[in-house]
Amino acid sequence: MKKATVITTALLAVIVCAGVAYASGHEEPEGLNWTDLLYRTINFILVAGLIVKLAGKKITGFFRGRSAQIENQLTDLDARKAEAERKLREVESSISNLEAERARIMAEYRAQGEALKAQIVDKAREAAARLHEQAKVTIDTETKVAVETLRAELAEMVAAAAEKTITEKLSSAEHEKLVDDYLTKVVLN
Repeated sequence: MKKATVITTALLAVIVCAGVAYASGHEEPEGLNWTDLLYRTINFILVAGLIVKLAGKKITGFFRGRSAQIENQLTDLDARKAEAERKLREVESSISNLEAERARIMAEYRAQGEALKAQIVDKAREAAARLHEQAKVTIDTETKVAVETLRAELAEMVAAAAEKTITEKLSSAEHEKLVDDYLTKVVLN
């Protein structure tokens, strides 16, 4: 039915166009040459029928393929449009969250900085405490060494003073008697 409607409409359009073309071509006082118009119309119908018969399926396939191709392109464009809108929403949401993200990052860096500062201060305190302990140990050691040195010097000075005093007050006979007594004590022990 659809095919018949298309063919009938095309035939009427050809007849009207042929009539207009014939009328504008030259003037004939006698009227319209209906036989010539009929031959031309039949000629057109035969050529159009032959084209439809020989290439009708290919032409129909071409137009159907073209329709399908246009539909596919429209579907593809719709999908691209939806993807672009989704990406746009993502970008807009990330832009709107940019200030909050910046504040979160700054707070995180501040917290890390404070933690690092506390670690550095703790390490410095520990190092100071170790240095203090080392200084105490060094002072104690040096004090002991100094006391021992002073005792040795004092002992030498006392011995020298005692020797001087003894040599001034002791006569040579008393000296020999003292040495003999000392040697006797050493030998007996």
